[in-house]
Amino acid sequence: MKKYLLLLLACSLVITTQAQQKPAFVIYNAKGKKVSYRKMLKTSREANLVFFGELHDNPIAHWLELELTKDLSAKKNLIMGAEMFERDNDAQLQDYLAKRITKKQLDSSARLWNNYKTDYAPLVDYARDHNIPFVATNVPRRYASLVSRGGLHALDTLSAAEKKWIAPLPILYDSLLPGYQKMLEMMPGHTNAGFFPQAQAIKDATMAHYILENYKPQSLFLHFNGSYHSQNNEGILWYIRQQRPDLIYCSIATVSQANVLKLDQENKGKADFIICVDEDMTSTF
Repeated sequence: MKKYLLLLLACSLVITTQAQQKPAFVIYNAKGKKVSYRKMLKTSREANLVFFGELHDNPIAHWLELELTKDLSAKKNLIMGAEMFERDNDAQLQDYLAKRITKKQLDSSARLWNNYKTDYAPLVDYARDHNIPFVATNVPRRYASLVSRGGLHALDTLSAAEKKWIAPLPILYDSLLPGYQKMLEMMPGHTNAGFFPQAQAIKDATMAHYILENYKPQSLFLHFNGSYHSQNNEGILWYIRQQRPDLIYCSIATVSQANVLKLDQENKGKADFIICVDEDMTSTF
């Protein structure tokens, strides 16, 4: 009888503990099976390119970006790059990494995102402190805006000096990619709506170009970008595969759900690993 009571007590404690657990996030594989951070790290280490797709205002994603950076750099020759830095600000970024300018000078000379200090400065400073290359990969926003108004052909009007900030022309573009099609569906009847996916494409193509330009054999390139730029093997990944199908990549996506204990069907397959964050998580901006 005593053993039976002890067993009931033990079961009660387990159930109570599980009921009290409220994870802020859960990591899943593409099929929607829960996996550990260790598994995501191991797969990332085996890749040539790792794409960390974030939700820009999500603190869990930013924390995991830094943790993954630290863990990958411990055993790999790491190169870092990010959508959050545009190509015409790469010189300022390199000056900061080389300790030729201060944080204040970087802030005043480069177009940093509003959440740079909280979300991206830790990544840049880690690279700076550990001599890890970190490159700007994104197209200058003014050229993406030009495409959103006049399509990819508008880039033909740029000078040779301006074209050095973007991927080589002409830009390969597949308008039938589901991600670009979805963008069209989100803005029915909008003036020049057909050009918005092309503006996305010039960003994707430019980021892919500079990732490959800076990638080195026997190294691992870790790239940070919004999830939409790399999910479902589209965006940047589509352009990478057109040029270097031989490279092994690992994709990570971040999603937000009311219930993180089961991955929603619509989020399965978005990446090799899906970080599912509680939708009530606070935002960084």
